[in-house]
Amino acid sequence: MTDSDLAREARLSIARHLAELHRLHLALAADSRRLKVLTMEGRPLAEIEIATELLEQYMGATGAFLENMRGRFEARLGLLRRGDPVGPDAAPGQGPIGHGPFWYAFSRLCAALRVAQRRAG
Repeated sequence: MTDSDLAREARLSIARHLAELHRLHLALAADSRRLKVLTMEGRPLAEIEIATELLEQYMGATGAFLENMRGRFEARLGLLRRGDPVGPDAAPGQGPIGHGPFWYAFSRLCAALRVAQRRAG
């Protein structure tokens, strides 16, 4: 299996998981809409308690996931940074072919990690 096959497979797997996560978000939204029946039946306290539990548990799980992913990739930043393309094909005054796309991708990862830290923290 080539590197591009591995990358394609990883992207497809992650896309499938994100699609499943989207379906779960839709199911949670539908469940939350059904809670209004409790208030309409004169039991607003039940709706408040369930809504609070939903939000607290979701934020806790999401925060834990983001913190785990942030820690995992931050720990690898040094190794990833050393993956900058080098070689004799560098143009004078410029980096080697692939240098620009590499640093663009690396800076996107760093930006995503900062956002994850703010959201998880």
